[in-house]
Amino acid sequence: MPEVIFPGPEGRLEGRYHPQKERDAPIAIILHPHPQFGGTMNHKVVHSMHYAFHKMGFTVLRFNFRGVGRSQGEYDQGVGELSDAASALDYLQSMNNNSKHCWVAGFSFGAWIGMQLLMRRPEITGFISVSPPANMYDFSFLAPCPSSGLMINGTADRVAPPADTHALVNKLHEQKGITITHTEVEGAGHFFEDDHLDTLIDHTTGYVKRRLTETTR
Repeated sequence: MPEVIFPGPEGRLEGRYHPQKERDAPIAIILHPHPQFGGTMNHKVVHSMHYAFHKMGFTVLRFNFRGVGRSQGEYDQGVGELSDAASALDYLQSMNNNSKHCWVAGFSFGAWIGMQLLMRRPEITGFISVSPPANMYDFSFLAPCPSSGLMINGTADRVAPPADTHALVNKLHEQKGITITHTEVEGAGHFFEDDHLDTLIDHTTGYVKRRLTETTR
């Protein structure tokens, strides 16, 4: 998989870019968990999501936020990381301007960044939010949430308790014109250890494939 370096707001950002042969292939970016708690683009959940999207025919980019790996800059409380994600999407779009679908998938901290990116970029047609940390971050900016997507969490998540995810999903269910699909993986923790990772990928793949056959947002 080609290693790429592309310009970010605070200097270079390091990524892995996996293109398709088809020029109009859908595109996706995958966002990693919290940089200060060991989150990188090579986290197994991020890595597995990357390959799942590529297998479904997407041209995919995952990258390290500022200050992680070979990406320049320093951790910036989510503000700068959102700018990094916007730069990553710009880079991906610049090489795939014929693509009809644009998705964002984020895990934990990356899910929070992904949802903010969704609010800024109307071209994003779908999202996957894995283990959204609704207990740690305010998601009230999703008013209204501009796109349908999948929120998925484990019932045994101690980092981001399921009750907070339920409250977030219930709030989003009240919005018109979009559909938030909520899936819980029985017995899975925050990081989807053991066989739970396969279950996560199965749910993600099933959801994305179904959405790609539909014409609604």
